[in-house]
Amino acid sequence: METTFELDALISNIVTIVVEVGVIAVAFMVLNGIFKRIISGVIKAPALARWQGVATKAQSNLRMLLVVLATLCIIAAIGANLYLMYLGENLPEYTLELIRGIPTQFWIDTGIALAKILGLVIAAAFVLRYVRRLFAFLCARAKAFEGIHANNESIEQFFGTLSRTASTASWLIVLALAAVWLGLPAAVDAAIILVLRLFLIIAVGILIWRALGALIDSADALSKKYVAESRFAGAYERLNSLVPIFRRSIEYVLMVTVATLVILQVEAIASLADWGPRIIRIIGIVFLARLVKELAHYLMEETLLRNVSLTTQQRQRRKTLVPLFRSIVTYAIYFFAGIMILKELGINPTPILAGAGIAGLAVGLGAQNLINDMVSGFFILFEEHFLVGDFIKIGEAEGTVESIDLRTTRVRDNAGRHHIVRNGRIDDLVNYSKEYTNAVVEVGVAYESDLNKVFDVLKATGERLHAENDMVLEATSVKGLDDFGESELLLRTVTRVKPGCHLQVERDLRKRIKDAFDENEIEIPYARRVLIIRNEQDPITE
Repeated sequence: METTFELDALISNIVTIVVEVGVIAVAFMVLNGIFKRIISGVIKAPALARWQGVATKAQSNLRMLLVVLATLCIIAAIGANLYLMYLGENLPEYTLELIRGIPTQFWIDTGIALAKILGLVIAAAFVLRYVRRLFAFLCARAKAFEGIHANNESIEQFFGTLSRTASTASWLIVLALAAVWLGLPAAVDAAIILVLRLFLIIAVGILIWRALGALIDSADALSKKYVAESRFAGAYERLNSLVPIFRRSIEYVLMVTVATLVILQVEAIASLADWGPRIIRIIGIVFLARLVKELAHYLMEETLLRNVSLTTQQRQRRKTLVPLFRSIVTYAIYFFAGIMILKELGINPTPILAGAGIAGLAVGLGAQNLINDMVSGFFILFEEHFLVGDFIKIGEAEGTVESIDLRTTRVRDNAGRHHIVRNGRIDDLVNYSKEYTNAVVEVGVAYESDLNKVFDVLKATGERLHAENDMVLEATSVKGLDDFGESELLLRTVTRVKPGCHLQVERDLRKRIKDAFDENEIEIPYARRVLIIRNEQDPITE
């Protein structure tokens, strides 16, 4: 009998230990589920998608920590129970005695708290169901506004983020109230409140970003719809590239603001929050610099190039100078923006500028070729040796001028090759685009030809060319016999044409001369092979 009693006591003790271990395991599983739900709700926002990997790793580490704590608690519980068994205690009776020692009011308060928590969970689930429906209705109405579909994606993202934020915030509030009602330690309640504050700060920042994104997309779509038919269409099209930059700037400002507010919630790193306003001002400086640059370029082009009363030469001159002015304005704007950024970072720019001046002087003394190129470029622009669009010849580079910078000149030849010539290397320059140029065509005729007739045909051809080709300023002038060749008489013709048009006119005139000579039976000599047949020998070739 005694053996049976001891066996029953051992079995009851083991069952008690198993029940306690199960309760501990279930408690930690519930905690792991709560933390998993919180982290998943926070990182589900599209704006935090880039942190998905970090959040997954943090969740894995947290799960591992809970497993370690649960294991330690289980080991501690088993060890304590084994110690009590060693002392001869009956674990079921000892456990029941501990439970009976808890005041009745505690169980009443716990029951009331659990009932309140259950009611709050049911109410939250019920309310969130209709809140989601309300957000879906508002999303549909917003997408149908003005029949604009370009902003549908941003509107869906905004209301989706709003719905997830409301859901996660509601369950965090339920968790915080549950901790208060259950009388958990103040540290647990404080941790939950901290998580709730951090989540709300991040969620509100994301909501503002989504709302601004939807507003920007809507305003952009409305502008395209109504401004496209107005006289401001050109300006809007020119400045529309600033919309993505404005959107990114707003995004960065919100990110920095949210990060600053999050840092302020943690006392250990709260001092770092002072950098938040500085970074926001730097973002504003960068955006304003880009805005001023685009506006300056637009106003410069509108003022200097859009005037319909400009002559061709004036427009060409301005096309040459506008890129140079644009570069100078861009460098000046970015220079002042850089100085303002240095001041925001707490750096005095004066010593840096002084050092840069000394370094620039030292570099300038060793970079004489660079200075020579820039000085030559300045005089090319100042004296208008050639302009953008002129047809010029510099050494082996012959073609149309595409751009003139202070250091280099870029020429595109007829074969499409792009020549970059240093201004300091421009020694021999031929400009075919000053007032007029001559199309020179030399043609050979046979010695047996009647030169008077040939001259008459050439003059008639030149007159037809003048009448039919707009690039020709004067009829072709036949200069006469230019040379006695081995098998031909070389005649020279000169046609005055518009600047840079000599090659096209030369090709046209050669074709016309060939057709005219064929009509008048005027021979153009060319090399021939003659066969001489001798009676006493086979044919030979000379």
